[in-house]
Amino acid sequence: MDDEFVVTPWKVEGKVDYAKLIEHFGTSPIDDELLNRLIKDAGEEHHLLTRRIFFSHRDLDKVLDDWESGKGFFLYTGRGPSGPMHIGHIIPFYFTKWLQDRFKVNVYIQLTDDEKFLEEERRLTLEEARKWARDNALDIAAVGFDPDKTFIFQDTEYIKNMYPLALKVARKINFSWVRAVFGFDMQTNIGMSFYPAIQVVPSLFERKRCLIPCAIDQDPYWRIQRDIAESLGFYKTAAIHSKFLPPLTGPIGKMSASKPESAIYLHEDEKSIRKKIWKAYSGGQPTAELHRKLGGNPEIDVAFQWLYFFFEPDDRKLKKLEEDYRAGKILSGEMKLILTEKVLKFIEEHRARREEAKELLHLYMYDGELAREMWRKVHE
Repeated sequence: MDDEFVVTPWKVEGKVDYAKLIEHFGTSPIDDELLNRLIKDAGEEHHLLTRRIFFSHRDLDKVLDDWESGKGFFLYTGRGPSGPMHIGHIIPFYFTKWLQDRFKVNVYIQLTDDEKFLEEERRLTLEEARKWARDNALDIAAVGFDPDKTFIFQDTEYIKNMYPLALKVARKINFSWVRAVFGFDMQTNIGMSFYPAIQVVPSLFERKRCLIPCAIDQDPYWRIQRDIAESLGFYKTAAIHSKFLPPLTGPIGKMSASKPESAIYLHEDEKSIRKKIWKAYSGGQPTAELHRKLGGNPEIDVAFQWLYFFFEPDDRKLKKLEEDYRAGKILSGEMKLILTEKVLKFIEEHRARREEAKELLHLYMYDGELAREMWRKVHE
């Protein structure tokens, strides 16, 4: 990767050049033809697609081939439970739910408490990682997935069923391979070198093609899966990759749990949310007078970028905001206030669903139709 930016499953630094990232990872851009085909099969548009927030893929065309021929497919995504979830974490789950709603397919959601315990930089105890997995599961359930087509599972709980397949995966991967893909060195604990085998397993839960919606920093896992899947009698997994929601601190890198000022958490109170957005990186001029005269730059204005990314789905309203900002008709403070109200509304509605999810979580993890089917396999 170029020195100017770094993208790995654990770190994103610098100003990401997504065109270079596609070239570096060997993925494919979602061109107009593929985009229109996906929208046609889904039966409606989604602004995360039309605005190219999800911009890259592996074998998405083959997923649609399977769908159109009646073979179907399934979805797999996950969450590394290292702490409370922020907005950047939850947005991909809302897109995954849209895919489930449109295609009526199963979704498997992995909570990687084992990986977060093993990560040296985190220094979480196993008990902390397990606790955060349960907490994060509530936020994920609050998204509103179909309980009978969704299985949320915690690695340290469900490992009995995954382990035999993880062993078969692990036997095909040598240390030099994972070292080259993930940058492991001789100081990396052996748990981390084995862990990629566990993350591959859910992509093999069904004898159909798997589609993984994820941020592009997770792609290295799927490069490994694609090299070994067919030798185990499964399909190579497909993936659809998203860009990173920019941190509040500026249009570089991604939000980080280790930098609370860069993100808005799903549990934050209104005062904290208002304060953080008000301090967000601006594309405006130093003074209101200059801004009225020269206009602002929405391409680096974090408030506008958050509206573009997720919080203003209406293209006409978004275009008007962009034009008015460039013309100086809207000040940076006004753009931040517009975003603030939308974020507060989103957080309020999500929290209400989270409370409801406390009574429904067992359906996703143990008692729903798909959950019961998966747990039965543990006892076969």
